[in-house]
Amino acid sequence: MLTFLQTWGLVGLFIGSFLAATVVPFSSDALMVGMLLAGGNPVYCLLVATIGNWLGGLTSFGIGWLGRWQWIERWFKVKRETLQKQQARISKYGAWLALLTWLPIVGDVFAIALGFYHCPPIKCGIYMLVGKFIRFAIWSAFFF
Repeated sequence: MLTFLQTWGLVGLFIGSFLAATVVPFSSDALMVGMLLAGGNPVYCLLVATIGNWLGGLTSFGIGWLGRWQWIERWFKVKRETLQKQQARISKYGAWLALLTWLPIVGDVFAIALGFYHCPPIKCGIYMLVGKFIRFAIWSAFFF
């Protein structure tokens, strides 16, 4: 991994952080820590990882936005009543759930669900950015 980090540097951190915020099973935390341990500048790493992860989260949100109830019912055999119950749960917290899109596994699901149920995109985008920034700021603080 160290060779990868030295070769790809901040570009690799950006790509990895982006992919980790989609449905690709990858740890942006491990990549961030690896970059910092390899001597990466904590401020640059914080900014690059945050932006990459945020854009990946927005991509997941966008994929959810494009989804259709009929597709979920047809291809995944989920009943409309189930989707309506999930929508009620998502609506209860609304865009605030975007603060938690940094969480492993469920964060990607939150991003897709927020898009699927057409939560306010600007609010979701801002809260998503804040949550991801705080997460990477905590990692960066260990290396200042």
